[in-house]
Amino acid sequence: MKIVKILFASTLAALIGTGAFAETVLLSMKGPGAGNPFWASVEKGGREKAAELGVKIVVLAPPQESDIQSQINQVEDQITKGVTAIAIAPTDPNALANVIESARAAGIPVVFIDTKGINKGVTFIGTDNKAGAKMAADFICGKVAKGSDVAILQGIITQSTGKARADGAHAGLKACGLNIVAEQPANWDRAQGRTVMENILTRNQNLKAVFASNDNMALGAVEALKDADMLNDVVVVGFDANPDAAKSIQAGEMTATIAQFSYNMGAYGVEKALELAKGRSLPPVVDTGTLLVTKKNAADFK
Repeated sequence: MKIVKILFASTLAALIGTGAFAETVLLSMKGPGAGNPFWASVEKGGREKAAELGVKIVVLAPPQESDIQSQINQVEDQITKGVTAIAIAPTDPNALANVIESARAAGIPVVFIDTKGINKGVTFIGTDNKAGAKMAADFICGKVAKGSDVAILQGIITQSTGKARADGAHAGLKACGLNIVAEQPANWDRAQGRTVMENILTRNQNLKAVFASNDNMALGAVEALKDADMLNDVVVVGFDANPDAAKSIQAGEMTATIAQFSYNMGAYGVEKALELAKGRSLPPVVDTGTLLVTKKNAADFK
């Protein structure tokens, strides 16, 4: 009997060591961390918080932020596997609504990170994107003369994040009397940011500023402005404060960016989803904060 107990105890310890009995949180991101500093930071926050809490984490993302069906398939698979809780940044809030309701119906609590979904009663953990974009617009207003031509590079406008940043920037730039000559989507992508900026410049040679709804697009805009020999004449403001943007600001290329604390989105997402799983309640919104980043503090974000 003693030998049996010892064998059982050692087997149990081995199973616990492999995470077989551990709570499991799904961190479902809109895009992969590889090649995107923002999602890499979200993933790092989630993984480190899971390690701190002693739980298992599954990190999944579609190959591209526009691949809605891949994210749906990934979440459905994890619901079937019986994850404990889900922290998700939906690629398309409307398209993901049904699968999120399926999770909740199965007793799996859900929190939104980065992008707010349409499901009622689900806590959102992330940035006040509209206020952050307004902060960027106010900075631009202080840098260029009233009546100057400015442009906005939008993200994926069907996502709540993309719409909020576009709306916040538009309202802020209009309020201080700037002339918005172009508002075009570049879908969060650096290469598209460059192409769209090139197209805008062919029609607007007097452009004085551009707000890009993320740093990837801002960096693409910088490349286009360099090619046109206009970089010194145009204020470029991004959003995210990723390391590449911080380096660009220090180099005198990008002018500024808005920091959002992506690491906290991953960390809080894991932590708060588990709190729900344990029967605790959450407020409707957990704001992870924003901060203007210029040459003065860019080194803090490298």
